[in-house]
Amino acid sequence: MDTESKKILLVEDDPNFGTILKDYLTINNYNVTHAKNGMEGFEKFKRNDYDLCILDVMMPYKDGFTLAKEIKEKNKDIPIIFLTAKSLKEDVLKGYQVGADDYLNKPFDSEVLLMKIKAIMQRKTVDSIAESKQFEFEIGSFFLNSKLRFLSFNDEEPIKLSPKENDLLRLLALHLNDLMTRELALTKIWRDDNYFTSRSMDVYIAKLRKYLKRDENVEILNIHGEGFRLVVKQ
Repeated sequence: MDTESKKILLVEDDPNFGTILKDYLTINNYNVTHAKNGMEGFEKFKRNDYDLCILDVMMPYKDGFTLAKEIKEKNKDIPIIFLTAKSLKEDVLKGYQVGADDYLNKPFDSEVLLMKIKAIMQRKTVDSIAESKQFEFEIGSFFLNSKLRFLSFNDEEPIKLSPKENDLLRLLALHLNDLMTRELALTKIWRDDNYFTSRSMDVYIAKLRKYLKRDENVEILNIHGEGFRLVVKQ
């Protein structure tokens, strides 16, 4: 996943813990804004666009639950992770009632937090892709009609793609010149992310490369350990 453009609002009133957590997430390529209380957090949220919020529950001036409710009123779709030193069932339930996507009790494993962030971001990406209604794409000298599963080159007779070839090429086209992660394709098309589905996807990528090699300006690049990029050279 390309995390460099992913912006996180961290609202944590403990200055030492907040700084450490911000530095850790920054090292892992997230763009993090740290607010030291709920009021400051809401002001920062109103002035910027964020992909995810991490909120401490117990804070002066405005607690995490109140802040989350205000944030959700501004943007009902933004994911929220709560951090808390308490593990009371009532607090956990209250957190989910105000729209939490996940909950972590302090102290927690920082790698677990990273995995939760990644899973939430991935789910958000899958949801946004699923909502896309676009089905016609120009890919260099190719034209893809993903509704009919036709791939045509210039004015020649179109090729009928298999369902998975079609879904994979459409997903690549939706990310044209950008990274399409392996996880996204496997989750969206194969509904599973394991060794065998990953190898199956590689086979379909090879098939698509054969179709697309007729245009030397079109290429599917392998981004090692991340996924693929469908590139059209200018």
